[in-house]
Amino acid sequence: MMDAENAAVPKRRKEDKPSKRLRKGMYILPSLFTTANIAAGYYAILQVTHGAADFTHFDNAAKAIGFAVLFDGLDGRIARMTGTSSDFGRELDSLADVITFGVAPALLAWMWGFRELPPGMLSSIQMAGKMAQLGAIASFLFLVAGASRLARFNIASNPQPSNPGRPGKKYFVGMPIPAGAGVIAAVVHFSGGDPLVWWGSAITWMLIVVTAAYLMVSTWRFYSFKDLDFNSRQPFRVIVLLALLIAAVWVFSRPVLFVIALTYMFSGVFWRLQWVFRRKRDTPPPAYEEASQIS
Repeated sequence: MMDAENAAVPKRRKEDKPSKRLRKGMYILPSLFTTANIAAGYYAILQVTHGAADFTHFDNAAKAIGFAVLFDGLDGRIARMTGTSSDFGRELDSLADVITFGVAPALLAWMWGFRELPPGMLSSIQMAGKMAQLGAIASFLFLVAGASRLARFNIASNPQPSNPGRPGKKYFVGMPIPAGAGVIAAVVHFSGGDPLVWWGSAITWMLIVVTAAYLMVSTWRFYSFKDLDFNSRQPFRVIVLLALLIAAVWVFSRPVLFVIALTYMFSGVFWRLQWVFRRKRDTPPPAYEEASQIS
């Protein structure tokens, strides 16, 4: 009897080892997607540096940032689904986002939208240089805003949007930095990598970059898509919509990604304006306030 019990103990230990190894291996999976995120950002930076010689490199950089947005979404969702979230993974993800969604798109925004402006486009070469300097400032603001957005997200325990909406997983407080980088990448990809050639377009581009920077550090709400449940019994509608979206991006990537990126960016502006008008409409008139105080 005792021999049978002693023989059973090592068997259970041997059976536990593969499960422990599998559990440890699962922690590596989200980090692999984060590493792919870093690789895409590094590749985008390399492509931007070659953009002056061949404008198609700008489009390649925009595509790399787009794939990085996908990798960034997958690493977090996989970590939550497998229960392998860790402090190391969160810190690595934040550092990766600074490189891929901060440095790379800021450099792309400047090189594509301001650095390659033809000197003859403006009244003088000096004016073209001034435009490039202003563009560099706008791109730097985007980088600083993105880094600040990440820092605030890391330390915020219970973020509250400044306009209506349930805090938590349903809404982001401020536009996330991958979405800001996606706006820059989508606009560059929409153009096929061809730089701007008109001063009016350069000014519009500067406003877009600055607006994206402001929205990232704002306290306005942006939908997070984290409440989508793929484990439900009937995720048929979600699967069909995702399939249609993937097919549309595959066939018409330039206009579809352009519309998606700008729509998401201005969705925060829409919800903010809606809240402002609703608050003004619901505010009681001064006479009513005085009467209520007297009574």
